Formats: sequence, C-alpha cells, structure tokens
Amino acid sequence: MTALPVITAMGGINAAGRSALHFGFQRLIFDALPEAGRQDTLRSLCQLTGRSPDSQLAATQIRALPDAHRLHAAISGTSDIPVTLEMRNMDLPDPLPAGWQVAPIDKRRSRVILPAGLDLRVPHDAPRRVSAAGQLPDGFDPGALYASRNHPRALQMAIFGISDALGDLGMDWASVAAKVRPDQVAVYASNAMSQLDDNGLGGVMRFPPNGQRITSKQVPLGLGEMTADFLNAYVLHSVGTTGGMLGACATFLYNLEKGVQAIRSGKVRVAIVGTSEAPLVAEIMEGYRAMGALAEDQDLAALDGAKQADVRRACRPFSDNCGFTMAESAQFTVLMDDALALELGADILGAVPDVFIHADGAKKSISAPGVGNYLTVGKAAALTRQLIGDKGLREHSFVHAHGTGTPQNRVTESVILDRVAEAFEVRHWPVTAIKAFVGHSLGSAGGDQLAAALGSFAQGVLPGIRTIDHIAGDVHRQHLDFAMDHVPRDDLQASLINSKGFGGNNATAVALSATVTETMLRQRHGDKAIASWQSARDSVLQAKAGFRDHCLNEAPKPVYRFNDGVLGDEAVALSRESVQLNGGTTMTFDDDNGLAAYQINR
Repeated sequence: MTALPVITAMGGINAAGRSALHFGFQRLIFDALPEAGRQDTLRSLCQLTGRSPDSQLAATQIRALPDAHRLHAAISGTSDIPVTLEMRNMDLPDPLPAGWQVAPIDKRRSRVILPAGLDLRVPHDAPRRVSAAGQLPDGFDPGALYASRNHPRALQMAIFGISDALGDLGMDWASVAAKVRPDQVAVYASNAMSQLDDNGLGGVMRFPPNGQRITSKQVPLGLGEMTADFLNAYVLHSVGTTGGMLGACATFLYNLEKGVQAIRSGKVRVAIVGTSEAPLVAEIMEGYRAMGALAEDQDLAALDGAKQADVRRACRPFSDNCGFTMAESAQFTVLMDDALALELGADILGAVPDVFIHADGAKKSISAPGVGNYLTVGKAAALTRQLIGDKGLREHSFVHAHGTGTPQNRVTESVILDRVAEAFEVRHWPVTAIKAFVGHSLGSAGGDQLAAALGSFAQGVLPGIRTIDHIAGDVHRQHLDFAMDHVPRDDLQASLINSKGFGGNNATAVALSATVTETMLRQRHGDKAIASWQSARDSVLQAKAGFRDHCLNEAPKPVYRFNDGVLGDEAVALSRESVQLNGGTTMTFDDDNGLAAYQINR
C-alpha cells in the first residue's frame, strides 16, 4: 500500500519571523490573536532581532529598503535616517570618512553606521524607482549566529531554516536517522536564483570589473543546489538521496513533489524539503524592475492618488495593483512515511498526499502564464474530493493563491480558480494570498504558503489580504471568496497551495490538516497503533515545549557541524552484496529492482 507522506516539522525564516511552532503565521494574523498569543509572537521576534519586547514589531514587514550596501541601486540622494550596513574590513575606506561609526563583527567584517544626511548615491545609479521589499526582521543576521565563513546570505538562511525545522521536529536528528537506513533519507533543496550576492556568483560577475579578486569559494557556494549540499554536509550528515529542482517561483513545490513521490514509492522514509532564497540584491531587483514585474513607487502612489507610495501596502493581490514585491525567505519541512511517523511518535502537523506539476506548452512569451495551471489546480481539486469527499472540498477546503500582486496574475490565476470551482460545484471557495504580508520570495514562495496553511489548520484562522480594500473589476470571482480580513475557521480540512512560475512552471500541492491526517492513519493502521503513537508522542511534545521556551527566551542557536564526523575511505566496508559505513547499518544492493525481464545474462 502506498505510504502517506506526513508533515512532522516545519521551520524557516521570512519577513514574518521564524516558521517553527507557527510563530511566523501568528505574525500574519496578529490582530486576531488573543493577548497571550500576541505577547508570545513579539517575544519570539525579540529573540530573533535583539529588540526589547515593547518595540514596534507587529506591523507587516514589507517596508522601505534601508540597506545601502546590498541595495544601493534602489537608493539615491540622501537618507534622512542613519543607515546600517555590513562591510568586509578589506573594503573599508582608509581613512574613514567623517561621521562613520565602525564596530567589528568578527575578524573579517564590521558593522558600519552611516550618519543621516550622507549622500548615498553610487555612480551610474538611476533615480529610486522601487523602495519596498519583504526583508527578514530588522536586526536578524543569520550569519552572525554561527561560523558563516563567507557564506552567501541564502546559505546562512538555510542553516537557520533547517535548524528551526529540527527544533520543531521535537526529536534529536541522530535518533531519527538511526531508525532508517542511510539510503532511506533524502534531501531536496535549492533556490531559483542561486546565490547572487558578493559571496556567491554575484561577486564572480562584479569583482573583476571593480578590480577585486575572485576567491575560490564564490563559484561553488554560488550554485543553486548548494542549499541541499549544506544541509547534508553541515547539519544532517546525510549520505542519502540528494538533489534540488528548479522551477522559478514554483521551486519549493517542485522539491516537495520530489519528496512526496520518493516517500510514496517507498524509496525513502524521511525527506527534508526546502528552499532558501535571498534575492534582495541590487542587480536582481533592477532586473525584475526592468521586466516590469515589480511595483514601482510612482505607480503605487498613482493607485492611491497620492504623492508618496505606501510601501507597507506595496503588494496588493487581486486588487488594483502594479507589480509584485521582492522578498527573501528560507523554508524547510520534514516529511516521513506514515508508518515511521507513528513508530517515532512524531507530532503530525498534516500531510501532503500529492503535488501536481505541469508546463504551459506552446506560448509566445516565455514569462507569460499559460494553460498548465489548469491541469495542476484541476488535479489537486480532484484529489482533494477523492480524499475528503465532495462536501469536504466544497465546504472545508481553501486556496493559498500564488497571488503575486501583478495585474496579469490577478486575472489569469483568478479565472483558473473560478473555473475549477465551477467545475467541482464549489460556490464560495475561500482564497487567501499571503504575499500581501511577506512579499514574493521567488523559489521559497510555496514554502511560505505551506507554513501559513499549517498555521491555519492549527490556529483556525484564514489570514485576510489586509493590504487591499476592494477586489479589482477584472478579477473572476463568481465562485471565489477573497478574504480581505482574517476569518475564523476551525473546520478546515485541506488547502490547495498554488504556484505559477516564469517559464511555464506550474505546481499545485494538496495539504491536509492534522485532524484529517490522523483520521486517515486510524483508518489504515487501527486504534491500537494510534494509541501507541499518542503515547510515544508525549516525549516529542515535551521536547517541542522546551524548544518553544528557547524561541521565547533565548537567542537562536543554529545547528552547524563543520568538520565533525567526517568519514574517509577506511569507514567503508564493501562487498558485492552490500555496503556498510562506519560499522553502522548494512545497505544491501537490491536485485529486485523491477528490471528482471530485461536481463540478457542470467
């Protein structure tokens, strides 16, 4: 019988904060939380950012870009507030200009505070045209939490993100790995844009024209699959299946599909899936702006008939809008097959029975949307109906729309969702779009959505699209219900998570609630197995409570095991039947691979 991939952990970091234990989701629905929930959300953010609990942290993190070092192309003229940035010591001017305040971070880097009123213009800068982005919370520096050694920002975020997920798992990773063969673990992780800051491929392109030397680290650390490589080498110490899919804005769901299929096929029993995207780099911002994809200041202001853009409402999904808002995010989830999750007493957050991926076929513009998303959404709706019934689909499911905030997306995605709803006789399909809060993190966008869906299942609230006050006239909505405010819903059973990527990369995942998942597992494994799981889960829940205390009261402590447990040739025992690593579990070479009919020498 096919295994059901269950979600046993979710962690990461985006503009809303850390994803573990639904802290980031609580940030989205802050206004709908009871006072105790608000205080916990703020305390978690304080530990990330180093701020005091009375800081103004509750607002959405889409805001003006303050960092002249990383985003100098977005800034011209003078700043009316001091600007804080990080610089390599070798790049500091000598002597220091008047008013510069420099404090060492480590042997190689310093934090620099530039005084208000300083001219920040860089030669060849154009006037500022884009001033908003979904940045990680102010004061949070993933590279300062461990020995980051010139790691690109996306890889720093990946170390924090997977550590957050392991904390949410509530089990020591070594104990999980000991329960399965090393070749039954898989890691599927990547990012859409690779690493394009100065420590990655961006430096490779920028340094020679500026008279700087390329280092030996920038090319390898800049590769797109390095997210998975870092997890394997420095956190999990995994020798299992590895890889990373690229699918533009659908990249997280592409990796999720790999993990789901690997578990369903029985090839692996544990799959770590994720993405880490750090696109807030001047050249990337300008490239997307040149495409006409980003919401520019003057266009935002024109929407409101104002002189100045409201950057906190820069992303306006399904309303009158003018482009999306770039963001950074790292999101990771841990999947297990249902039998292993029950055996280990894992805290089951939900399940992903399948992810559907389709291309657009023939098209005129490679960046334009096409018909492939009809296939992915239609198949996801059909699977949802199969698993939870017609009533479940019609009354207890909702859509996490891609919802980029562009004029094209609001039409093309809404018509697909509306027509699928009509085909399945769904009258008022709830639709939410969290890019309104956290922006568009490109390859990590699907991970942002999955984390929010799990939050809705656990907390019983659908996040409203709070940056809009009306639905645009060209949006198809006869069978859709776009929530503009938070909606209490304690009966949610399934979510369709949709992504539409440049190039024709469409993906839709089905995520099931923990309640529905437990009902399915009880039906398959019986009451005795569920009772045993519940008993075993007690220790996991206690560990998660301890991790919650850590999130609320201590600074983050990522898992980073550099040069630890390295295996050499002498650790490998090899025969024609099997291989064994370091005296551990024997992995046999399987002769029963389904290809016996093709043998030519017997």
